[in-house]
Amino acid sequence: MFSINAITGLLNEAIQIDSPNCDNRTNDGEISLIVIHGISLPPAEFGGGYIDKFFTNTLDIQSHPYFDEIKDIKVSSHLLIERSGVIKQFVPFNKRAWHAGVSQFENRDCCNDFSIGIELEGTDDTEYTDIQYDNLQQVCKCLIEVYPSILSQHIVGHCDIAPGRKTDPGVSFDWKRFKAKFA
Repeated sequence: MFSINAITGLLNEAIQIDSPNCDNRTNDGEISLIVIHGISLPPAEFGGGYIDKFFTNTLDIQSHPYFDEIKDIKVSSHLLIERSGVIKQFVPFNKRAWHAGVSQFENRDCCNDFSIGIELEGTDDTEYTDIQYDNLQQVCKCLIEVYPSILSQHIVGHCDIAPGRKTDPGVSFDWKRFKAKFA
Protein backbone atom coordinates (compact mmCIF):
# COMPACT_ATOMS: atom_id res chain seq x y z
CA MET A 1 0.00 0.00 0.00
CA PHE A 2 1.32 3.41 -0.94
CA SER A 3 1.39 6.35 1.47
CA ILE A 4 1.41 10.11 1.20
CA ASN A 5 2.92 12.56 3.65
CA ALA A 6 -0.03 14.96 3.98
CA ILE A 7 2.23 17.78 5.21
CA THR A 8 4.79 17.66 2.39
CA GLY A 9 2.38 16.37 -0.27
CA LEU A 10 4.85 13.71 -1.33
CA LEU A 11 4.19 10.09 -2.27
CA ASN A 12 6.64 8.11 -0.14
CA GLU A 13 7.17 5.45 -2.84
CA ALA A 14 7.99 7.90 -5.63
CA ILE A 15 11.37 9.06 -6.90
CA GLN A 16 11.38 12.81 -6.24
CA ILE A 17 12.43 15.11 -9.09
CA ASP A 18 11.67 18.81 -8.63
CA SER A 19 10.01 20.62 -11.51
CA PRO A 20 10.03 24.42 -11.64
CA ASN A 21 6.75 24.26 -13.59
CA CYS A 22 4.38 24.65 -10.66
CA ASP A 23 3.08 27.25 -8.26
CA ASN A 24 0.86 27.59 -5.21
CA ARG A 25 -2.74 26.51 -5.41
CA THR A 26 -5.43 29.17 -5.16
CA ASN A 27 -7.30 29.60 -1.87
CA ASP A 28 -10.32 27.70 -3.24
CA GLY A 29 -8.15 25.01 -4.81
CA GLU A 30 -9.31 22.12 -2.63
CA ILE A 31 -8.09 18.97 -4.38
CA SER A 32 -11.13 17.20 -5.80
CA LEU A 33 -10.05 15.81 -9.19
CA ILE A 34 -7.47 13.41 -10.63
CA VAL A 35 -6.57 13.82 -14.31
CA ILE A 36 -4.96 10.88 -16.10
CA HIS A 37 -2.69 11.70 -19.03
CA GLY A 38 -0.63 9.78 -21.52
CA ILE A 39 2.80 10.94 -22.71
CA SER A 40 5.75 9.67 -24.71
CA LEU A 41 8.84 11.56 -25.84
CA PRO A 42 9.67 11.51 -28.66
CA PRO A 43 6.14 10.58 -29.75
CA ALA A 44 5.53 6.81 -29.58
CA GLU A 45 8.99 6.14 -28.09
CA PHE A 46 9.52 5.00 -24.52
CA GLY A 47 12.40 5.32 -22.08
CA GLY A 48 15.36 7.63 -22.48
CA GLY A 49 14.48 10.02 -19.64
CA TYR A 50 13.13 12.67 -22.00
CA ILE A 51 9.90 13.14 -20.04
CA ASP A 52 11.90 13.96 -16.90
CA LYS A 53 13.94 16.50 -18.83
CA PHE A 54 10.80 18.00 -20.41
CA PHE A 55 9.14 18.48 -17.02
CA THR A 56 12.32 20.07 -15.59
CA ASN A 57 13.04 22.36 -18.57
CA THR A 58 16.34 20.57 -19.31
CA LEU A 59 15.40 18.88 -22.58
CA ASP A 60 18.21 19.05 -25.16
CA ILE A 61 16.31 20.08 -28.29
CA GLN A 62 19.17 18.76 -30.43
CA SER A 63 18.40 15.20 -29.23
CA HIS A 64 15.43 14.75 -31.55
CA PRO A 65 13.80 16.88 -34.30
CA TYR A 66 10.42 16.81 -32.50
CA PHE A 67 11.85 18.54 -29.44
CA ASP A 68 12.17 21.81 -31.38
CA GLU A 69 8.34 21.89 -31.53
CA ILE A 70 7.99 21.74 -27.74
CA LYS A 71 11.07 23.72 -26.69
CA ASP A 72 9.13 26.68 -25.27
CA ILE A 73 6.42 24.72 -23.48
CA LYS A 74 6.57 24.77 -19.68
CA VAL A 75 4.58 21.86 -18.22
CA SER A 76 4.72 19.37 -15.40
CA SER A 77 2.66 16.74 -13.73
CA HIS A 78 2.44 15.61 -10.15
CA LEU A 79 3.35 12.04 -11.06
CA LEU A 80 4.69 10.00 -13.95
CA ILE A 81 4.19 6.24 -14.00
CA GLU A 82 6.65 4.74 -16.44
CA ARG A 83 5.93 1.58 -18.41
CA SER A 84 8.11 -0.36 -15.95
CA GLY A 85 5.93 0.85 -13.06
CA VAL A 86 8.52 3.28 -11.69
CA ILE A 87 6.76 6.28 -10.16
CA LYS A 88 8.33 9.73 -10.28
CA GLN A 89 6.95 12.80 -8.55
CA PHE A 90 7.70 16.23 -10.02
CA VAL A 91 5.37 18.43 -7.97
CA PRO A 92 4.06 17.94 -4.42
CA PHE A 93 0.30 17.33 -4.35
CA ASN A 94 -0.24 20.48 -2.29
CA LYS A 95 1.13 22.59 -5.15
CA ARG A 96 -0.38 23.28 -8.58
CA ALA A 97 1.31 21.37 -11.40
CA TRP A 98 0.90 22.74 -14.92
CA HIS A 99 -0.65 19.69 -16.59
CA ALA A 100 -4.23 20.43 -17.69
CA GLY A 101 -3.99 23.66 -19.68
CA VAL A 102 -7.27 25.19 -20.78
CA SER A 103 -9.75 22.85 -19.11
CA GLN A 104 -13.12 22.49 -17.43
CA PHE A 105 -14.73 19.96 -15.10
CA GLU A 106 -18.29 20.22 -13.78
CA ASN A 107 -18.50 23.89 -14.82
CA ARG A 108 -15.21 24.78 -13.11
CA ASP A 109 -12.46 26.20 -15.28
CA CYS A 110 -8.70 25.92 -14.73
CA CYS A 111 -8.54 22.31 -13.55
CA ASN A 112 -4.92 22.76 -12.47
CA ASP A 113 -6.28 24.73 -9.50
CA PHE A 114 -8.05 21.73 -7.96
CA SER A 115 -6.60 18.62 -9.57
CA ILE A 116 -3.73 16.18 -9.40
CA GLY A 117 -2.15 15.22 -12.73
CA ILE A 118 -0.86 11.71 -13.31
CA GLU A 119 1.02 10.94 -16.51
CA LEU A 120 1.26 7.39 -17.82
CA GLU A 121 4.12 6.72 -20.19
CA GLY A 122 2.29 5.62 -23.30
CA THR A 123 0.30 6.66 -26.32
CA ASP A 124 -3.37 6.88 -27.23
CA ASP A 125 -3.15 3.62 -29.16
CA THR A 126 -0.50 1.58 -27.31
CA GLU A 127 -1.76 -0.68 -24.53
CA TYR A 128 -0.63 0.40 -21.08
CA THR A 129 1.22 -2.16 -18.93
CA ASP A 130 -0.22 -4.22 -16.08
CA ILE A 131 2.14 -2.61 -13.56
CA GLN A 132 1.03 0.85 -14.70
CA TYR A 133 -2.60 -0.05 -13.98
CA ASP A 134 -1.68 -1.60 -10.62
CA ASN A 135 0.36 1.40 -9.50
CA LEU A 136 -2.16 3.91 -10.81
CA GLN A 137 -4.94 2.17 -8.90
CA GLN A 138 -2.90 2.10 -5.69
CA VAL A 139 -1.93 5.76 -6.05
CA CYS A 140 -5.51 6.83 -6.70
CA LYS A 141 -6.81 4.88 -3.68
CA CYS A 142 -4.18 6.57 -1.55
CA LEU A 143 -5.06 10.02 -2.92
CA ILE A 144 -8.75 9.44 -2.20
CA GLU A 145 -7.89 8.60 1.41
CA VAL A 146 -5.75 11.71 1.91
CA TYR A 147 -7.96 14.08 -0.12
CA PRO A 148 -11.57 13.05 0.62
CA SER A 149 -13.04 15.55 -1.86
CA ILE A 150 -11.78 13.28 -4.64
CA LEU A 151 -14.64 10.94 -5.48
CA SER A 152 -14.10 7.91 -7.71
CA GLN A 153 -16.17 9.61 -10.43
CA HIS A 154 -13.72 12.54 -10.22
CA ILE A 155 -10.95 10.50 -11.85
CA VAL A 156 -10.98 11.47 -15.51
CA GLY A 157 -8.83 11.59 -18.61
CA HIS A 158 -7.26 14.71 -20.05
CA CYS A 159 -9.66 14.17 -22.95
CA ASP A 160 -12.61 14.63 -20.57
CA ILE A 161 -11.55 18.07 -19.31
CA ALA A 162 -10.18 19.40 -22.63
CA PRO A 163 -12.36 17.72 -25.30
CA GLY A 164 -11.43 18.54 -28.85
CA ARG A 165 -7.99 19.69 -27.70
CA LYS A 166 -6.66 16.57 -25.99
CA THR A 167 -7.22 12.84 -26.57
CA ASP A 168 -5.10 11.23 -23.86
CA PRO A 169 -4.90 8.78 -22.22
CA GLY A 170 -6.54 7.51 -25.41
CA VAL A 171 -8.55 4.56 -26.60
CA SER A 172 -5.85 2.22 -25.33
CA PHE A 173 -6.64 3.10 -21.70
CA ASP A 174 -9.02 0.51 -20.25
CA TRP A 175 -11.33 2.59 -18.05
CA LYS A 176 -13.45 -0.43 -17.13
CA ARG A 177 -10.40 -2.30 -15.87
CA PHE A 178 -9.16 0.74 -13.97
CA LYS A 179 -12.53 1.67 -12.40
CA ALA A 180 -13.26 -1.93 -11.32
CA LYS A 181 -10.98 -1.32 -8.33
CA PHE A 182 -13.24 1.50 -7.13
CA ALA A 183 -16.62 -0.25 -7.36
